[in-house]
Amino acid sequence: MWSALAPLGRAPSTGGYRRYAWTREDHDLREWFVAECASRGLDVVTDRVGNQWAWWGDPDSARAAGAPGVVTGSHLDSVPDGGAFDGPLGVVSALAALDELRSRGHVPSRPIGIVNFVDEEGARFGVACAGSRILTGALDPDRARGLTDDEGRTMAAAMTVAGHDPAHLGRDDEVLGRIGTFVELHVEQGRHLIDLDDAPVGVGTDIWPHGRWRIDLAGEANHAGTTRLEDRIDAMLGVAAVTIAARRAAEERGCVATVGKVLVTPNGVNAVPSHASAWLDARGTDTDAVRATVAEVTEVAEEFGGVVREESWTSTTLFDPGLAERISQTLGGAPLLGTGAGHDAGILASQGISTAMLFVRNPTGISHSPEELAEEEDCLAGVQALADVLADLTGEPS
Repeated sequence: MWSALAPLGRAPSTGGYRRYAWTREDHDLREWFVAECASRGLDVVTDRVGNQWAWWGDPDSARAAGAPGVVTGSHLDSVPDGGAFDGPLGVVSALAALDELRSRGHVPSRPIGIVNFVDEEGARFGVACAGSRILTGALDPDRARGLTDDEGRTMAAAMTVAGHDPAHLGRDDEVLGRIGTFVELHVEQGRHLIDLDDAPVGVGTDIWPHGRWRIDLAGEANHAGTTRLEDRIDAMLGVAAVTIAARRAAEERGCVATVGKVLVTPNGVNAVPSHASAWLDARGTDTDAVRATVAEVTEVAEEFGGVVREESWTSTTLFDPGLAERISQTLGGAPLLGTGAGHDAGILASQGISTAMLFVRNPTGISHSPEELAEEEDCLAGVQALADVLADLTGEPS
């Protein structure tokens, strides 16, 4: 599986992945998922948002009987020049865990589903976990349709070109009703398991509060060689100021903040910028600290005439503590840990669905980079752990 997936969307120049929603690369990834499911006798159903679901067992009969299914999986899209494991490890492990359960002769008492969520990273249209947010109603469908990429194409237009009708976006209670429990496996994006616990697999407890903000700063286009410094209105000076302010404010409050994306107009080497848009990402264990960090950055932006708009915000998300403890015990006392990274599991948890996460050890802690890594031995341990969890949740362990 991994060898067939690895080349899809990989940039030869960097070795990183550029797998953005509703592109040719996304299409190829979705076809890969369908083929892998078909080879296991699983039919794939695509919901109104574009998320793909494959079921072992009948989810509708189970729902009617009051025993909705157990779902696992993750996403296949990436950030710009992202790593191989963020998302795909969860999808591949889900398929491999199903294979393991069948090899054990396990007969699930509840249906088991595998999902590929669309547009988890938000790399193209700016809102992370768009597939699960629209599914649950956390993202307004009209706003979703109107989101634009860097070329000005709307999500609705991109979906249409990809052959998916955007007219019926919105919360889908029929799909949500099939999910009794959701367990997402993911590569750890940090060093907890390598530094603190030295364990191959950990169990998630919560997701820190986090959000994204767009900062627009106006300038005046002019010649870089003939315009005196005192005569310039340079939009990039505001970008520099807010970037430094974000780092300073985050350090003071014990959280993290990043200006990781900038669009500049006219974007010429010899032209003073007339406009710049920058995106701020802020996260931390404490909501007040994150909000105070953003407020300080906003003050600096406004000193340069900037306008700050919140694009997304997710409060502290707690996974089902009883489920986390049960999974930890199933896995022989696997360590419990929180995370600063957002996940589709967090969106489902915020809607009251019993949700948990498994994290596979990352020996470097690096993520959202071509250098992202998980050792083969740890990945296999993750598959076994996920299979054990699914067996426990859908009947007596084999």
